[in-house]
Amino acid sequence: MRIDKLLTTMGLATRSETSKAVRKGQVKVNGCVISKSDHKVDPEKDTIEYMGKPVLYMKNIYIMLNKPSGIVSSTDGKDGVTVISLLPDELQKCGLFPCGRLDKDTLGFLLLTNDGSTAHYLLSPKRHVSKVYYVKTQSPVSDSDIKMLENGVTLDHGDVALPAKVEKVCDTELKITIVEGMYHQIKRMLEAVNNKVIYLERIEFGTLPLDTSLKRGEWRYLTEQEIDVLMKQTK
Repeated sequence: MRIDKLLTTMGLATRSETSKAVRKGQVKVNGCVISKSDHKVDPEKDTIEYMGKPVLYMKNIYIMLNKPSGIVSSTDGKDGVTVISLLPDELQKCGLFPCGRLDKDTLGFLLLTNDGSTAHYLLSPKRHVSKVYYVKTQSPVSDSDIKMLENGVTLDHGDVALPAKVEKVCDTELKITIVEGMYHQIKRMLEAVNNKVIYLERIEFGTLPLDTSLKRGEWRYLTEQEIDVLMKQTK
Protein backbone atom coordinates (compact mmCIF):
# COMPACT_ATOMS: atom_id res chain seq x y z
CA MET A 1 0.00 0.00 0.00
CA ARG A 2 1.21 3.52 -0.79
CA ILE A 3 2.02 5.65 2.24
CA ASP A 4 -0.28 8.46 1.06
CA LYS A 5 -3.18 6.01 0.68
CA LEU A 6 -2.51 4.58 4.13
CA LEU A 7 -2.53 7.97 5.84
CA THR A 8 -5.67 8.96 3.94
CA THR A 9 -7.42 5.72 4.88
CA MET A 10 -6.52 6.25 8.53
CA GLY A 11 -7.94 9.77 8.38
CA LEU A 12 -4.59 11.29 9.34
CA ALA A 13 -3.88 13.33 6.21
CA THR A 14 -5.00 14.03 2.69
CA ARG A 15 -2.72 13.03 -0.18
CA SER A 16 -1.54 16.61 -0.61
CA GLU A 17 -0.85 16.88 3.14
CA THR A 18 1.11 13.64 2.99
CA SER A 19 3.14 14.94 0.05
CA LYS A 20 3.94 18.13 1.94
CA ALA A 21 4.94 16.17 5.08
CA VAL A 22 7.19 13.89 3.02
CA ARG A 23 8.96 16.89 1.50
CA LYS A 24 9.59 18.23 5.01
CA GLY A 25 10.98 14.89 6.18
CA GLN A 26 8.10 14.32 8.58
CA VAL A 27 7.25 10.77 7.48
CA LYS A 28 9.36 7.78 8.52
CA VAL A 29 9.16 4.09 7.67
CA ASN A 30 11.10 1.70 9.90
CA GLY A 31 12.99 4.65 11.36
CA CYS A 32 14.07 6.09 7.97
CA VAL A 33 12.82 9.34 6.46
CA ILE A 34 11.16 8.61 3.11
CA SER A 35 11.40 10.86 0.06
CA LYS A 36 8.30 9.91 -1.97
CA SER A 37 4.60 9.98 -1.08
CA ASP A 38 4.01 6.85 -3.18
CA HIS A 39 6.48 4.88 -1.03
CA LYS A 40 5.14 1.33 -0.60
CA VAL A 41 4.57 0.05 2.93
CA ASP A 42 3.17 -3.02 4.62
CA PRO A 43 1.06 -1.45 7.39
CA GLU A 44 0.90 -4.73 9.33
CA LYS A 45 4.69 -5.16 9.42
CA ASP A 46 6.34 -1.76 8.94
CA THR A 47 6.83 0.81 11.69
CA ILE A 48 5.43 4.10 10.43
CA GLU A 49 5.67 7.61 11.87
CA TYR A 50 3.79 10.69 10.74
CA MET A 51 4.58 14.13 12.19
CA GLY A 52 6.58 12.51 14.98
CA LYS A 53 3.78 10.15 16.06
CA PRO A 54 3.45 6.40 15.41
CA VAL A 55 0.74 5.31 13.00
CA LEU A 56 -1.24 2.39 14.39
CA TYR A 57 -2.92 0.71 11.43
CA MET A 58 -6.36 -0.78 11.91
CA LYS A 59 -8.10 -2.21 8.86
CA ASN A 60 -11.40 -2.37 10.73
CA ILE A 61 -12.28 -0.07 13.60
CA TYR A 62 -14.73 -0.90 16.38
CA ILE A 63 -15.65 1.75 18.94
CA MET A 64 -17.91 1.67 21.98
CA LEU A 65 -19.58 5.04 22.52
CA ASN A 66 -21.70 6.05 25.50
CA LYS A 67 -24.23 8.13 23.60
CA PRO A 68 -25.61 11.22 25.34
CA SER A 69 -29.08 12.65 24.80
CA GLY A 70 -29.62 15.17 22.00
CA ILE A 71 -27.13 13.53 19.62
CA VAL A 72 -28.22 11.98 16.33
CA SER A 73 -27.17 8.44 15.36
CA SER A 74 -26.20 9.32 11.80
CA THR A 75 -23.26 10.62 9.81
CA ASP A 76 -24.71 13.46 7.71
CA GLY A 77 -25.73 15.97 10.40
CA LYS A 78 -28.99 16.97 8.68
CA ASP A 79 -30.96 16.52 11.89
CA GLY A 80 -28.44 17.88 14.37
CA VAL A 81 -25.11 17.08 15.99
CA THR A 82 -24.06 13.53 15.12
CA VAL A 83 -22.35 10.81 17.15
CA ILE A 84 -19.41 10.97 14.72
CA SER A 85 -18.71 14.55 15.82
CA LEU A 86 -17.86 13.23 19.30
CA LEU A 87 -14.74 11.54 17.90
CA PRO A 88 -11.31 13.11 17.21
CA ASP A 89 -10.82 14.70 13.79
CA GLU A 90 -8.73 11.83 12.43
CA LEU A 91 -11.42 9.26 13.26
CA GLN A 92 -14.13 11.42 11.73
CA LYS A 93 -12.38 10.89 8.38
CA CYS A 94 -12.25 7.07 8.59
CA GLY A 95 -15.67 6.26 7.22
CA LEU A 96 -17.12 5.25 10.59
CA PHE A 97 -20.87 4.85 11.00
CA PRO A 98 -23.27 3.72 13.74
CA CYS A 99 -24.11 0.02 13.79
CA GLY A 100 -27.83 0.53 14.22
CA ARG A 101 -29.45 3.61 15.66
CA LEU A 102 -30.51 5.03 18.97
CA ASP A 103 -33.20 7.69 19.11
CA LYS A 104 -32.03 11.24 19.68
CA ASP A 105 -33.15 11.14 23.32
CA THR A 106 -31.97 7.56 23.99
CA LEU A 107 -28.70 7.05 25.86
CA GLY A 108 -26.08 4.35 26.07
CA PHE A 109 -24.11 1.80 24.07
CA LEU A 110 -23.67 2.62 20.40
CA LEU A 111 -21.21 0.64 18.30
CA LEU A 112 -19.31 2.67 15.68
CA THR A 113 -17.40 0.87 12.95
CA ASN A 114 -16.18 1.03 9.35
CA ASP A 115 -16.78 -2.72 8.88
CA GLY A 116 -19.90 -2.88 6.72
CA SER A 117 -20.16 -6.67 6.47
CA THR A 118 -19.98 -7.21 10.24
CA ALA A 119 -22.49 -4.41 10.84
CA HIS A 120 -24.84 -6.05 8.33
CA TYR A 121 -24.68 -9.37 10.16
CA LEU A 122 -25.14 -7.80 13.60
CA LEU A 123 -28.20 -5.87 12.43
CA SER A 124 -29.81 -8.67 10.45
CA PRO A 125 -33.14 -9.74 12.02
CA LYS A 126 -32.23 -13.36 11.21
CA ARG A 127 -29.19 -13.20 13.52
CA HIS A 128 -31.22 -12.36 16.64
CA VAL A 129 -28.38 -10.33 18.15
CA SER A 130 -29.53 -9.21 21.59
CA LYS A 131 -29.85 -5.63 22.82
CA VAL A 132 -30.58 -4.85 26.48
CA TYR A 133 -32.27 -1.62 27.56
CA TYR A 134 -32.83 -0.04 30.94
CA VAL A 135 -36.27 1.55 30.90
CA LYS A 136 -38.15 3.92 33.20
CA THR A 137 -41.88 4.11 32.62
CA GLN A 138 -44.48 6.75 33.35
CA SER A 139 -46.80 4.31 35.14
CA PRO A 140 -46.24 1.08 37.09
CA VAL A 141 -45.84 -2.04 34.95
CA SER A 142 -48.05 -4.93 36.01
CA ASP A 143 -47.23 -8.62 35.87
CA SER A 144 -49.80 -9.02 33.09
CA ASP A 145 -48.05 -6.26 31.12
CA ILE A 146 -44.75 -8.11 31.48
CA LYS A 147 -46.36 -11.35 30.34
CA MET A 148 -47.66 -9.60 27.21
CA LEU A 149 -44.20 -8.23 26.42
CA GLU A 150 -42.61 -11.63 26.98
CA ASN A 151 -45.12 -13.34 24.70
CA GLY A 152 -44.61 -10.86 21.85
CA VAL A 153 -46.83 -7.83 21.64
CA THR A 154 -48.63 -6.28 18.65
CA LEU A 155 -47.44 -2.75 17.98
CA ASP A 156 -49.06 0.13 16.15
CA HIS A 157 -49.32 -0.19 12.37
CA GLY A 158 -49.72 -3.96 12.82
CA ASP A 159 -46.07 -4.77 13.55
CA VAL A 160 -45.54 -7.66 15.93
CA ALA A 161 -42.53 -7.65 18.26
CA LEU A 162 -40.85 -10.94 18.98
CA PRO A 163 -40.98 -12.19 22.58
CA ALA A 164 -38.78 -10.08 24.85
CA LYS A 165 -37.02 -10.93 28.08
CA VAL A 166 -38.22 -8.60 30.81
CA GLU A 167 -36.65 -8.14 34.23
CA LYS A 168 -38.57 -6.00 36.68
CA VAL A 169 -36.28 -3.71 38.68
CA CYS A 170 -39.18 -1.96 40.43
CA ASP A 171 -42.74 -0.96 39.50
CA THR A 172 -41.59 1.68 37.00
CA GLU A 173 -38.16 0.35 36.01
CA LEU A 174 -37.36 -2.58 33.72
CA LYS A 175 -34.54 -4.26 31.88
CA ILE A 176 -35.78 -5.39 28.49
CA THR A 177 -33.85 -7.64 26.09
CA ILE A 178 -34.90 -7.67 22.44
CA VAL A 179 -33.41 -9.29 19.34
CA GLU A 180 -34.84 -6.86 16.79
CA GLY A 181 -34.32 -3.22 15.98
CA MET A 182 -37.63 -1.85 14.76
CA TYR A 183 -38.19 1.90 14.70
CA HIS A 184 -38.83 3.19 18.27
CA GLN A 185 -39.38 -0.43 19.26
CA ILE A 186 -39.09 -0.22 23.06
CA LYS A 187 -41.27 2.90 23.18
CA ARG A 188 -43.88 1.26 20.96
CA MET A 189 -43.81 -1.92 23.05
CA LEU A 190 -44.63 0.03 26.20
CA GLU A 191 -47.32 2.00 24.38
CA ALA A 192 -48.86 -1.36 23.42
CA VAL A 193 -49.44 -2.05 27.12
CA ASN A 194 -50.81 1.47 27.70
CA ASN A 195 -47.66 2.93 29.20
CA LYS A 196 -44.99 5.43 28.21
CA VAL A 197 -41.18 5.43 28.30
CA ILE A 198 -39.69 8.42 30.13
CA TYR A 199 -36.07 7.23 30.15
CA LEU A 200 -34.30 4.78 27.85
CA GLU A 201 -30.71 3.58 27.87
CA ARG A 202 -29.07 0.74 25.96
CA ILE A 203 -26.82 -1.04 28.44
CA GLU A 204 -25.76 -4.03 26.33
CA PHE A 205 -25.24 -4.79 22.64
CA GLY A 206 -24.46 -8.23 21.25
CA THR A 207 -23.83 -9.57 24.79
CA LEU A 208 -21.24 -6.81 25.36
CA PRO A 209 -22.10 -4.60 28.35
CA LEU A 210 -21.63 -0.85 28.25
CA ASP A 211 -18.37 0.10 29.96
CA THR A 212 -19.63 1.94 33.04
CA SER A 213 -16.36 3.88 33.28
CA LEU A 214 -17.31 5.76 30.09
CA LYS A 215 -19.06 9.04 30.80
CA ARG A 216 -21.75 10.32 28.48
CA GLY A 217 -20.15 11.27 25.17
CA GLU A 218 -16.97 9.29 25.87
CA TRP A 219 -15.72 6.41 23.77
CA ARG A 220 -13.03 3.76 23.54
CA TYR A 221 -11.86 1.08 21.11
CA LEU A 222 -13.22 -2.40 21.68
CA THR A 223 -10.66 -4.81 23.07
CA GLU A 224 -9.58 -7.83 21.02
CA GLN A 225 -11.62 -10.04 23.34
CA GLU A 226 -14.73 -7.91 22.81
CA ILE A 227 -14.24 -7.97 19.04
CA ASP A 228 -14.00 -11.78 19.20
CA VAL A 229 -17.33 -11.88 21.04
CA LEU A 230 -18.97 -9.84 18.27
CA MET A 231 -17.36 -11.87 15.49
CA LYS A 232 -18.68 -15.13 16.95
CA GLN A 233 -22.20 -13.77 16.54
CA THR A 234 -21.71 -13.25 12.81
CA LYS A 235 -20.78 -16.90 12.18
